[in-house]
Amino acid sequence: MANPMILLVEDNADDEALTLRALKKGNVKHRVQVVRDGVEALDFLFCTNAYADRDPRDLPQLILLDIKLPKMNGMEVLRRLRADARTQLLPVVLLTSSNEEQDLVEGYRSGANSYIRKPVDFDQFVEAIRQLGMYWLLLNASPPQ
Repeated sequence: MANPMILLVEDNADDEALTLRALKKGNVKHRVQVVRDGVEALDFLFCTNAYADRDPRDLPQLILLDIKLPKMNGMEVLRRLRADARTQLLPVVLLTSSNEEQDLVEGYRSGANSYIRKPVDFDQFVEAIRQLGMYWLLLNASPPQ
């Protein structure tokens, strides 16, 4: 697609606003689609329910996935993405405030490409998002869709 997209899966409005602000401040120019729970994330990616009319070829270049989500947690979303040929190669970064080692291990076992803990300090968060954008959106060579 001509205008690449980031899918942000985040249920906390404050964290969503912070992430969007950090992306803008980090000079990331991609479209950002926000969904607020795990079920909505899968509906968006697989073009079902409210997203049935969405172009299924318009997949995100990167998914920023929170772990603790309503309806379906991020780990289950990740497992379902990895189980489907249409989405199994999409880069997924777990962006979370969790410091639990169990979440880190489960995230990688479930197929995460990266696990980033959200820094509490805004400037550190902006820098983390800038580096994330630089790597995943500019430097990383993604498989063809």
